[in-house]
Amino acid sequence: MEKLRVFIDGASRGNPGDAGIGIVMLDEKGNVLKEVSDYIGQTTNNIAEYTALVTALKEALEMGCEEIEVFSDSELMVKQINGEYQIKNEGIKRLYNQVTQLVQEFKKFSINHIKREQNKRADELANEGIDLALNDEEVIDI
Repeated sequence: MEKLRVFIDGASRGNPGDAGIGIVMLDEKGNVLKEVSDYIGQTTNNIAEYTALVTALKEALEMGCEEIEVFSDSELMVKQINGEYQIKNEGIKRLYNQVTQLVQEFKKFSINHIKREQNKRADELANEGIDLALNDEEVIDI
C-alpha cells in the first residue's frame, strides 16, 4: 500500500464531553480500504481531532503506507500542523509532537482543510463511536 487518501474527524458532545473519532482510508482509486469509528472518552473537540489524526497515521503505517494525504474539516488543526498557527494548549502540544514524529515515517505527507460537507462519512463514524459507547453504558447500568 504505497499511497493513501485519508479523511478524519473528531467529535465531542459538550466540548468537553463524550468524544469519538472517525477515519476513512481510501486507495488511489477511491476505494474504501478501512474505516475506524472509536470512542475516546471525555475530552474536547480539538483533542478528538488530533487523536483522529494520530490514529490515522498509525493505521497507515501499519498498512505499509509510504505516502499519505489527509483531509480534515478542522481548520485550526490543519493550520497548526502546517505551521500557520501556534499551539498554546499543552494537551494539543503533546499530540502535535506525536504527529510530527509519525509524519517523519512517511516519504510524503500532506494535510488539507476541507469543508464539513466533504467530510460527512468521517463525521458519521466519529459520532457512531460516541453512540456505541453511550449505548453500551446504558446497557451496563441496567
